[in-house]
Amino acid sequence: MSKRILVAVDGSEEAAEALRFAAGEWPDADLTALHVINPADSATGAEGGFPGASDQWYKSAKQRGERILSEAVDAVDQEIDTRLEVGRPTKTILAMAGGEKPVGEDGDEPGKPFDHVVLASQGRTGISRVLLGSVAEGVVRRAEVPVTVVR
Repeated sequence: MSKRILVAVDGSEEAAEALRFAAGEWPDADLTALHVINPADSATGAEGGFPGASDQWYKSAKQRGERILSEAVDAVDQEIDTRLEVGRPTKTILAMAGGEKPVGEDGDEPGKPFDHVVLASQGRTGISRVLLGSVAEGVVRRAEVPVTVVR
């Protein structure tokens, strides 16, 4: 049975490196690249005040997420599954890693948990880390599977 590895990607070079690392380190594993659309990001931006702004924001965020996943797949010479989910990044990564079914997925069968999570750290320190939080730190602290952080 091959190992199932979840790799979080956000479009950064660090995340691309995390995916390349996972592909190189576990060439026989089943890799899934996950991009999370964070609804908290919708409150920022110029279009926040007119009707339909949230629909327009979501459409744009979804297109960006699909592009990020496509570029991630192209960056490695290995077959990779992709997932595009909406939610808070830390919570969504942990839920996917644990096998929780994404919102909108039908069926009574539970999802299959992953064996490992790989993600990048942007290396924020000091006040920026306190203000912005750290997805990597949250995943490392709460994951029930091994986590590799690539820097």
